[in-house]
Amino acid sequence: MSIDHARRNPGKLLNASGGNGTTGHLGGELFKIMTGTQIVHVPYKGSPQGIADLIGGQVQLMFDNLTSISPHVQSGKLRGLGVSNLRRSPVFPEIPTIAEAGVPGYETTAWGGLVVPVGTPKAIVTRLNTEVNKALQSPVLKERYAAIDAEPVGGTPEEFAAFVKKETVKWADVVKKSGAKLD
Repeated sequence: MSIDHARRNPGKLLNASGGNGTTGHLGGELFKIMTGTQIVHVPYKGSPQGIADLIGGQVQLMFDNLTSISPHVQSGKLRGLGVSNLRRSPVFPEIPTIAEAGVPGYETTAWGGLVVPVGTPKAIVTRLNTEVNKALQSPVLKERYAAIDAEPVGGTPEEFAAFVKKETVKWADVVKKSGAKLD
């Protein structure tokens, strides 16, 4: 399957996701915007059913997190076409990034962070941040993150706030352009 194939067959390819508003859903919408393709979004109530239908041939593609899709790629049941990060996955170094595969600038990553209520004293925020950054450097935690192909980043509260703001703007634009809706 290629981008040209998707362009020549508007509305005929089905893209499974773990549900409306998920990383997979919005990653697919971003892909459609950036490639000018018309691919039909098929939301499921979680990735497992979408993956089963992808394996079974009821849908043709899926943007999903490596933690849930990688066992099926490793077993040969599914074929990875591209990873959504800006760097290749250490788990699948042979699979190009989507940007390398023909969509320059494409990036979708699932991320998480630690938040506290507004008004939490600065001393507590600083202590939590210090301890979390220290924990993220521990060999045990690094090994556990690597096992699920996740990369702990760490940083300052200000850096995280700037990242969240950037992501909010990016995904708000994708939602607006695509018309994506939650259930």
